[in-house]
Amino acid sequence: MPRAFEDRVGAFVPGPRVELPGAAEGPLAGLDFAVKDLFDVAGATTGYGNPDWARTHAPAAATAPLILALTQAGANLRGKTKTVELAYGLTGENVWYGTPTNPAAPDRFPGGSSCGSAAAVGAGLVDFALGTDTGGSVRIPSSYCGLFGIRPSWGAVNLTGACPLGPSFDTAGWMANSASILRRVGEILLPSGAVSY
Repeated sequence: MPRAFEDRVGAFVPGPRVELPGAAEGPLAGLDFAVKDLFDVAGATTGYGNPDWARTHAPAAATAPLILALTQAGANLRGKTKTVELAYGLTGENVWYGTPTNPAAPDRFPGGSSCGSAAAVGAGLVDFALGTDTGGSVRIPSSYCGLFGIRPSWGAVNLTGACPLGPSFDTAGWMANSASILRRVGEILLPSGAVSY
């Protein structure tokens, strides 16, 4: 059963939490994760860090394949995290929904447009989180919040069901508190044989 938590760092998008249970068994069973609010979850509106975007777009018809792969591997989706407005920025600020607190340095920015994902992991609310990286938006918040983070090669991870910023640079990535969890997620999301021992 997923653990209960209070979002003490303002990492998650305000309002009802978008959650999906993971499979009972699998290589990620028992782990909780969050996703940046530019990945689609069927039946929920993807807000893309902007209230007008959320207001003018219909709920998603399908869940992003990345999220499905993780839940099928046993991980529980615990919610959508804040992003910089339209994912365009490197500080982690969002004037509409509030800037997440950096758990590693509360008086400093969380960094990157995947700011909420980094804050959620850094605060121990989830075990790992998905973000996107076009110009540093997984790498920067990972470094600012003291996390392990990865930006795979462009095109290595399926970005279907994610709002684009710069399609010829957009890359899905993830962050975790430990290298072992970072690797376990990679064994699910990266092409077969891409993770070597």
